[in-house]
Amino acid sequence: MADGDALPLVVDLDGTLTPADTLVESIVVLLRRSPLNLFRLILWLFGGRADFKRAVARHVTVDGAALPYNQPLLAWLREQKAQGRRIILATAAHGSIAEQVQRHLGLFDLLISTADGENMKGRAKLAAIHAAIGDRFAYVGNGGPDMQVWAGSDAAIAVDVPAGELRRLRAAVPIEREFRSGEGRLGLWLRALRVHQWTKNALLFVPLLTAFSFLDIGKTIDVLLAFVAFSLVASASYVLNDIVDLENDRAHPRKSERPFASGRLPLLHGVALAIAGLVAGVLVATAVSWAFVLMLLSYLALTSAYSWTLKQYVLIDVLTLSLLYSWRIMAGAVAIDVRLSSWLLAFSVFVFLSLALIKRCTELLVAQGSGRAGLRGRDYRTTDLAVLWPLGAGSALSSVVIFGLFISSPETAGRYASPELLWLAAFGLIYWLGRMWVKTSRGEMHDDPIVYSFKDRGSRIALAGIIAVMIAARFVHVVVLHG
Repeated sequence: MADGDALPLVVDLDGTLTPADTLVESIVVLLRRSPLNLFRLILWLFGGRADFKRAVARHVTVDGAALPYNQPLLAWLREQKAQGRRIILATAAHGSIAEQVQRHLGLFDLLISTADGENMKGRAKLAAIHAAIGDRFAYVGNGGPDMQVWAGSDAAIAVDVPAGELRRLRAAVPIEREFRSGEGRLGLWLRALRVHQWTKNALLFVPLLTAFSFLDIGKTIDVLLAFVAFSLVASASYVLNDIVDLENDRAHPRKSERPFASGRLPLLHGVALAIAGLVAGVLVATAVSWAFVLMLLSYLALTSAYSWTLKQYVLIDVLTLSLLYSWRIMAGAVAIDVRLSSWLLAFSVFVFLSLALIKRCTELLVAQGSGRAGLRGRDYRTTDLAVLWPLGAGSALSSVVIFGLFISSPETAGRYASPELLWLAAFGLIYWLGRMWVKTSRGEMHDDPIVYSFKDRGSRIALAGIIAVMIAARFVHVVVLHG
């Protein structure tokens, strides 16, 4: 419309100015403090939605500076403000949240928000807008209950409005501007599930390879089913971990772009998907064995303890991570019902401790480069690098020493046709682990060293060579002349 630019701009908060749902995030914070708060939340619901929001707001303070914002929309609003246009924040969120957002952005001329006894949503929001600024305004929303507000407005600014609602909106109100996110929902969900992290579950195949049972079709199928079960449960735990760790991820330069931390995926949908993944993973695990189900549930308990508590403590977190990696190998042994070598178990603990320390050192290097003193939500400081660096390198060399002792053991002589060839694998192991630490020191390491190993060409060649040498040592008899 011709005078559209002169209309006051009334802006919605949740799902519009920020892609996040501030009420759901506040509930997550409460439950993270204590799962027993669930009973308090249920009791508060009986008081009505407005009183529920007030009760939650009394216990949780939402930091306006920590919220993700729709940056293209925010930039446009600032332009409109500079041109003299009035900007009003009208949100169903509690007034304390609106005040935090205003304190951070300093953008709004007026705040309209949920107060005691009245939930500022839909028609109630429209009535409050009319009472505050009159009948003529342009409304910035994202659909749903916003359709009722648009019905009483003179123009619409549509932010990620679903296609069906957008068609109805175009027929009802002149649209001044449209904003739409770039990445599709499928891509976001694949990122949230961290499908690329399923490569870690390839560790389930290690006992199948070390027992040289890969020609046994039955055992191979069991490991494949175990892989699917672990992947489903792991993805579910990743989603729950991202939801629980929302505030810390937002303070991280790279993790802040994760789908939940950035607010581009709804937290409630994430919880529902995580529950579905857990149930599906356990059902698949029952097709392997009940012993494997127990291993899977134990893994879930351990990874949950890590997400909720253990990751906050220095060194305890990396020890837990190394155990989680080793747990996959143990679960693979249970899946095919083979005895796990004590050599393999000892080796895996040290090599995965080294990789876990690589992960933490990488994060600390990023923090150091950003001028931060430590990691938010974890008891680490950049000065700890002086200790973590040699500890990680020492763990890597310890794993090589254990591998060397394994080569010299009578057990190995009885199982391999040419155990002397395994020393070539030991050199490959030194190269691979050394390469990982060099890449870390150069700042080239991925957040997850296991994933990096599958992406890095040099690491892939080294690992493939180690596996090839171990297979050759098992089946090929080579005469070695001793001086």
